[in-house]
Amino acid sequence: MSAYVIVDIEITDPAGYEEYKKLAPAVVKLFGGKYLARGGPNETLEGDWKANRLVILEFENTPRANAWLNSPEYAPARSLRHRYALSKMVVVEGA
Repeated sequence: MSAYVIVDIEITDPAGYEEYKKLAPAVVKLFGGKYLARGGPNETLEGDWKANRLVILEFENTPRANAWLNSPEYAPARSLRHRYALSKMVVVEGA
């Protein structure tokens, strides 16, 4: 069953975040993931959620998404994301 990683990112250093954007896609692809949405315009439809930069990734399953997130290959990019942005991340299984 596919798993979707949804990330709400508040960029605190746009120039530094560009470094992250250069590294992350190759590692996502390495783990079989793909971007479904990557920072495009978003609109709140209900509630008071004020999303920042939204990213949605699709992986084969939740274990594969966790393998990507916790991999040594992603560690350098993850460190950059933590340095240059604040993020909230969830994984949800598809229907």
